[in-house]
Amino acid sequence: MKALFIGFGSIARKHKIALENLVPSIQLFALRRKESLTIENGVVNIFGWENIPPDIDFILITNPTSEHALTLKRAIKLNKPIFLEKPPLHDLTQASELIALIKSSNILVYSAFNLRFHPVIDWFKKNIIIGEVLEVSAYCGSYLPNWRPNTDYSKSYSASARLGGGVHLDLIHELDYLTFLFGEPITVQKNLRKVSDLAIDSIDSASYWLNYHSFSASVRLNYFRKDAKRTIEIVEKDRTLFLDLINFSATNQNGEILFSAHREIQETYNKQMAFFLEAIRINKISMNDFESSIRTLKICLHED
Repeated sequence: MKALFIGFGSIARKHKIALENLVPSIQLFALRRKESLTIENGVVNIFGWENIPPDIDFILITNPTSEHALTLKRAIKLNKPIFLEKPPLHDLTQASELIALIKSSNILVYSAFNLRFHPVIDWFKKNIIIGEVLEVSAYCGSYLPNWRPNTDYSKSYSASARLGGGVHLDLIHELDYLTFLFGEPITVQKNLRKVSDLAIDSIDSASYWLNYHSFSASVRLNYFRKDAKRTIEIVEKDRTLFLDLINFSATNQNGEILFSAHREIQETYNKQMAFFLEAIRINKISMNDFESSIRTLKICLHED
C-alpha cells in the first residue's frame, strides 16, 4: 500500500504513526515545496505534482487550511480517495464548487475530525438520552505557543488569518462533536475576537451559542489558557455530567467516576485512520464526508 501526504507538518506525523501502526508495510510519500526540508524517517520526499507515483492508493491533504481548496482541485484529478485534515476549508467561497466537483468525480473524500473517536465522546454518545438534556457547555482552552514544541508559534499557520489560522478553525472539533452528538442546531450565534497579547493576527477567542429544540449549547475556545482544559458539561433533568477530554474521564455532580479510559490521544488518530481505510475498502463514508464537514464549517463561520 502506498499513501501520499500533501504537506508534512505536525498533524501529518500523527497520521503517519497511525498508518504505520495499522499497515506496517505501507510506503509513504510527501509532496514538499523545499528540498532543504528535514527528511522524515520512513517518508520519501517528492517535489512537483508531475513526480507523484501513479500507483499511490490514497492521498492525505495536511497542508495549511488556506491551501485546501486548490489542493483538493488538483488531488481530485489523480482519481484517488482523499483524507482531508480539518477544517475542510478556511472560507466558503469555493465550497459549492468543490462539493459539485467531488460528486461529479465520484471521489471518496473524508474530512478528519479525530475527536469523534475519543473514548469519552464514544461513551457519551452510546449513553445519551436527548430528551433528558437541558443545557450543554463545551470548552477548550490551551496555550498556542505550547502546541508545537521547538517551533516559533508566531510563524505557524495558526497565527496567520491569511493562512487559515484562528482558534475557531483550529478548534472546530467542538462544533463537530456537538453536531455528532446532538445533530445540527436550529440557530447559531457567535462572537470571534483577538483579545490576548499573543504575537498573532488570527482570532484567539471564540464563543458560540447553538440553539436546539429543547436546549442550548455554548462553546468557548481560546489560544491563551496556559493550564489546558477541554471539557463538556451536560446538565440533564436528574444529573450533571462532566466529560474531561484531556483526562479521558466522565463524572457526575457527586464526583463519581462513570467512565475512564487510558490517556492516549494518538489512539483517536489510529481509530480514525482505521475508519478511513475501511471506508476505502467498502467505497463508502458513513460520516464526515466533504459535504457534511462543510455544514459544520458553515456553523463555524456563521454570519450574524
